[in-house]
Amino acid sequence: MFNISLNEDELKKLYLDEIRKRVDDIENQMALIDTKELCKMLSLSRPTVEKLFIYNPDFPSMRVGKKWLFNRKEVEEYINRWSIDVRKKGGSVD
Repeated sequence: MFNISLNEDELKKLYLDEIRKRVDDIENQMALIDTKELCKMLSLSRPTVEKLFIYNPDFPSMRVGKKWLFNRKEVEEYINRWSIDVRKKGGSVD
């Protein structure tokens, strides 16, 4: 005879961890993101994102009608390079 006991808190944690992994996978599969998603990704307000990135001709963006779209992978690569450059210059952005 087998006796199986489950810790409900641990089971809930495992379940939520797996859901988070799957949501992250889905988000990473999205090739294009819009301005709202970009702001969320960078944890910055829209005016800050516009000032620092959107109107910068080097930033990987495209305008489709009135909407700005961004390739997620290109944005991640750009932000990695940008953050390294910011840190080299003292770590402060005005």
